[in-house]
Order: sequence, then C-alpha cells, then structure tokens
Amino acid sequence: MGCSKVAGSFEMIILSRLLVGICAGLSSNVVPMYLGELAPKNLRGGLGVVPQLFITIGILVAQIFGLRSLLASEEGWPILLGVTGVPAALQLLLLPFFPESPRYLLIQKKDEVAAQTALKRLRGWDDVGPEMEEIRQEDEAERAVGFVSVLKLFRMRSLRWQVISVIVLMGGQQLSGVNAIYYYADQIYLSAGVKENDVQYVTVGTGAVNVLMTVCAVFVVELLGRRFLLLLGFSVCFTACCVLTAALALQDTISWMPYVSIACIIAYVVGHALGPSPVPAVLITETFLQSSRPAAFMVGGSVHWLSNFTVGLIFPFVQVGLGAYSFVIFGVICLLTTIYTFLVVPETKAKTFIEINQIFTKMNKVSEVHREKEELEEFPPSPRGQ
Repeated sequence: MGCSKVAGSFEMIILSRLLVGICAGLSSNVVPMYLGELAPKNLRGGLGVVPQLFITIGILVAQIFGLRSLLASEEGWPILLGVTGVPAALQLLLLPFFPESPRYLLIQKKDEVAAQTALKRLRGWDDVGPEMEEIRQEDEAERAVGFVSVLKLFRMRSLRWQVISVIVLMGGQQLSGVNAIYYYADQIYLSAGVKENDVQYVTVGTGAVNVLMTVCAVFVVELLGRRFLLLLGFSVCFTACCVLTAALALQDTISWMPYVSIACIIAYVVGHALGPSPVPAVLITETFLQSSRPAAFMVGGSVHWLSNFTVGLIFPFVQVGLGAYSFVIFGVICLLTTIYTFLVVPETKAKTFIEINQIFTKMNKVSEVHREKEELEEFPPSPRGQ
C-alpha cells in the first residue's frame, strides 16, 4: 500500500487490503483464544479484554495519523497506509519467542512434558501441579469428543446454548450500531456548531474515550464479572440510542438538543467499551472446551464480520429512509441482547473451564453420560462380528 502511489497502481491497494483483511479475520479469533488458554483463571477476563484494548488503541492511532495536518493529505496517504506494516513486522520478530498454549500441547498434542515446560515458562515458577491437574481434567472430559467441526458444533445438543449465546452476543455487538454511531458522529458534531475543520479533533477525542473505558474494562472485568458488564454496557447503549433518537428529531426546534446528541454519542461509546466490545470474545473462550473452541471462534468471528459488513452496507440507506429514527433499530437490538444476557448468560468469573462447562450441561439438560453417548453417535457403527 505504501508503494502504490509510486507504482501508480490502485490494484496494489485492493490486493493489500485483501491481505490485511485476512490477517484481521485470523488474528481477531486466534489472539483472544490463545490468551484465554494460557491465562490463569483469576486473570483470564483481564487478559481476554486486552486484545480489544489494543484494537481501540489502533483506532485512536489511525485517527491521529489520519488528521489532515499529519498524514491525511495528497502527499501523506501512502505513508498512512504503509504504517500498517509496522505492527506486522514487530509481530514477525517477537511471535517466534512465544510459547505454545499448554492446553493445546496437552489436550490436542498429548505432550505433557512440553505442556508443563510451557506452563512453567509462562508462570515463572516450577509449582504448576494444580493447573496441570485442571488441564488433565479438561482432557478427560474431552476424550469422547475428538475434533469438533463447525457442522458438528451446531449438531451437538450439549453445546446448544453456548452456540446460541455466541451468535446473539457477537451479532448484538455489531448490530447494536457502534459503527453507525461513528458514521453519524461527524454530522452531529457539525450540527452542534463544531467547525468543520475541528470535527476531526473531536472524533479523536471520542476515540480517546473509547481507549480509556476499555482500560477500565480490563481492570473491572474480574471485579464486576462478565455478565454484569454486558448488562451494563448494552443497557447504556439502549438508553443512549433512545435519547439520541429524540435529540435528533428535536434538534431543529430546540437549540440545545445537538449537545444532548453529543452526550449520547459519548455515553454510547462508554457503554459499548465496557461490555459489548470486549466481553463476548472472553465468553467464547470460557464457555467452550478445547475441542470445540476453534470452531466456536470461527462461528463467532463469522457472525462478527458479517454483522459489521451488513451495518456498513445498509446503514447509509437506512439513514436516508428513516433519518433520526434509524437508531430505534439499534436500540431494539441492544434491548433484546440485554434481555437475552439477563435470562441466559451465566457469570463465568473465577471459574475453571470445567466448572463453566458443568453450568451449561445443566442448561442444555444433558448429563455427562448422555453427553458422551451423544459424541459417540458421531462415529459410524462397527461392522457385525467386530
């Protein structure tokens, strides 16, 4: 992308964006899964939120570099696009030194020595016996399962509510309108009297609020719990969408309504950064065991990006058709996701993967014995006489 202007080739930008998209799709699934597998249970929530923190930092850095006074100019845009390669280069240098996930080594590779070595390296001490025992218990619970494909994931009764929760939470995360809020923000700032040249700086300020609240989520997710943050975040987003709809409808008749609109945008960003943005990926890690976790992240990632794409594609037309009332749709989605979370999603903080799995076993109304039979049904019957 950085060389596209010199080469005079827009095709280079298209191809490069395709490659960056592949990288984003892979890393958005693999990074939280990797961190969740290697984190101790008392830090799993905080570490699980860290990827979202760096996503918000990346957005803020892009907003800063994208200021017209910096790189958003005719001369600077190739550099702005080329900067994408800097974090990629750092990853290529540093990732070879990272240990493999101990859970992956023991449960899927059956290499207990390598798993213990990796765990000692991660923890910094030799007494890793209790954690190794926990991983062994997960391994024993998974022996009848084998590899779980996406198709098998949808067919397993013992994973029914986990899969539904992933789809609802990842869909709710994007369909709740976070990208639409950012899309609409510039117009709201202009209507509030912010000068056109200054809108970009206000947008950077909104990005800074997003980073600050995600930092808060890192520290409070283990204190308040995942479920509470989801309920709080979606409730704040629902309220912000309702008030924003009223403010946009009345902004031409009441002089101070544009300022209420700005407050609603900030409130929405705060609410989304606390729960809906970071927590769903944490819950995918926690509600699935090792054999089904990759397939669950594949489903969650697909729902995430398809929902993101849908909002980006449809919202401009919705905005033209409904105007100020377009945020009613997002408010309804926030409300429905809040209700689902309240009724279905359990609290998972400070619990092992096995303990969380037992909670969902009861919800799915399957016993451990029946669950094992369910997995064995996936294999074809042996020929008569064998």
